[in-house]
Amino acid sequence: MRAIVAGIPGAGKTTVLNEVIKKAGIEVINYGDVMFEMAKKEGIKDRDGMRKLPYEKQRELQRKAAEEIAKKDNVIVDTHCTIKTPYGYLPGLPYDVLQILKPERIILIEADVEEILQRRKKDEEIRQRDKESKEEMEEHQLMNRIAGMSYAVLTNATLKIVKNRQGKVEEAAEEIIKALGLS
Repeated sequence: MRAIVAGIPGAGKTTVLNEVIKKAGIEVINYGDVMFEMAKKEGIKDRDGMRKLPYEKQRELQRKAAEEIAKKDNVIVDTHCTIKTPYGYLPGLPYDVLQILKPERIILIEADVEEILQRRKKDEEIRQRDKESKEEMEEHQLMNRIAGMSYAVLTNATLKIVKNRQGKVEEAAEEIIKALGLS
């Protein structure tokens, strides 16, 4: 089984997935890390720099990363449904990438925008992100829902939305474990 777990930066994806790993022992692969390893060969110095690459280059990296990840079974792919770029929203999982990955489950991790703002503020020193207003974050989460359902239609996967409420990481992890049929 291959599952996609996505959320906007600051929604708590990685934190929740770390809890899923502890409880269920399933492998998690970060799509961006796979892409970044490939992008470093192109002279990119940090992950956030990938978003500023020309669209065609971003797409090439997406396909190559998908081919690498698709070699694994029984894995969760930690990624983004949409990536906000200077050119607009880039589908995190375009059709050709979905056809390579063939996910059975798609799970969106969402959080209240106030909580996301607090989380982003805490990691300002380790991540350089474009500033987003509350309205832009709400739009970004909506775009993820639209993209996530589209991805589910294209792959016959299920779509689950999990709320990551402050201090409730274990509950969110349990909901994901249940949705993956691992409980």
